[in-house]
Amino acid sequence: MSGFSPAFERLGAALAAVVLQQQETLAEFLPREDWSADLTARSYASGGVTVRVSLLGSYAARERTWLWGWANPQFGDDHPAVAPTLRIRELGGRLGIPEFTTPEIDLGWYTGPAGHGGELVAMAAGGVLGGGGYIGAGYDGGSAYLHVDDPQAPPAAWDPVPVPRLLMNAASLFPRDPRLTLARLLSHHRVPYRETDGVTEVPLPGGGTARAHFDALGRFLDWEAELSPAGLSPTGP
Repeated sequence: MSGFSPAFERLGAALAAVVLQQQETLAEFLPREDWSADLTARSYASGGVTVRVSLLGSYAARERTWLWGWANPQFGDDHPAVAPTLRIRELGGRLGIPEFTTPEIDLGWYTGPAGHGGELVAMAAGGVLGGGGYIGAGYDGGSAYLHVDDPQAPPAAWDPVPVPRLLMNAASLFPRDPRLTLARLLSHHRVPYRETDGVTEVPLPGGGTARAHFDALGRFLDWEAELSPAGLSPTGP
């Protein structure tokens, strides 16, 4: 049984596929090599690329806890790297999401598919802020999570091909509502869709329709794509 609140699980479900796609885009842009960070200057450098970042929080591996940057005595609300993230806490207060307002979160109960529960907190927090994605920067004893807030980091582009993979991966992490996960991904990219009983229909570039099928409990079953003749590429001269 999940130890996360229902409000957090629903928000995570809404954001998960969007965040996963942006993480893939960030991985192509930002080399994961030897890195350095200066949080006072809000900078992170890796592989010759430097981006502006803010501090979400940190995960302590031994204690299995998440500590928000604003709750860390080394930083606090007024730190340059923390101030841009405070709207996460404000949103948590408005929507009743305790994970966003509790200074330190006990995640010792988590046994899901992510490496640890802190990864899911970082995903949800990064999704709220949008931007270029988030970075897990390991240190002795845990990981600090940084949000990439830099216009040079490219946004993920709409591509229907990875949608079923993104949806399956997102639902494994935040399984509460896969239909919401897909709807939010489509809305994020301003792609129209139509929902009927157990099916979400999505128009494909160049013509045709893709259909995502869900069972009576809302779980994702499969994705089928039908191309129209106009959308088919010629196979020869």
